[in-house]
Amino acid sequence: MDPPRNPPRILVDADACPVKEEIYRVAFRRAVAVRVVSNAHLRVPAHPLIERVVVSDAFDAADDWIAEAAGPGDVVVTADILLAERCLSAGAAVIGPTGKPFTANMIGGAIATRSIMADLRVGGDIIGGPAPFRPADRSRFLQALDEALVRVGRG
Repeated sequence: MDPPRNPPRILVDADACPVKEEIYRVAFRRAVAVRVVSNAHLRVPAHPLIERVVVSDAFDAADDWIAEAAGPGDVVVTADILLAERCLSAGAAVIGPTGKPFTANMIGGAIATRSIMADLRVGGDIIGGPAPFRPADRSRFLQALDEALVRVGRG
């Protein structure tokens, strides 16, 4: 007999997350708990499904909290590739705010690209930043979050 599973929950790397409102809507519709993790006090809906977690302003404090809390049955929302790797290793599903899922198959390449870009920036190369957030990203995120919750719900 399998051990009882914890219900799915969403862990949000919230300091720069552009899709918090979308997360709340999905959480309310699906009755899924959300932990909104940040270094600063953010406004969250007053609702029993939503919990605000304010961590210290130490470097990576929010990432550390999320990585330690994440596990099978959780969906983590973050744009941070290194945090995504830690959460995938813990068995969580991970999606970015643009709806792009992080997977075990692609995380190594994403980390390598991140490292190359950091080296270029240190070397003074002008390489630009991420693409601007678009309405299509918001729509893609909603679909990816629904799909991730279905996947983790099945176990």
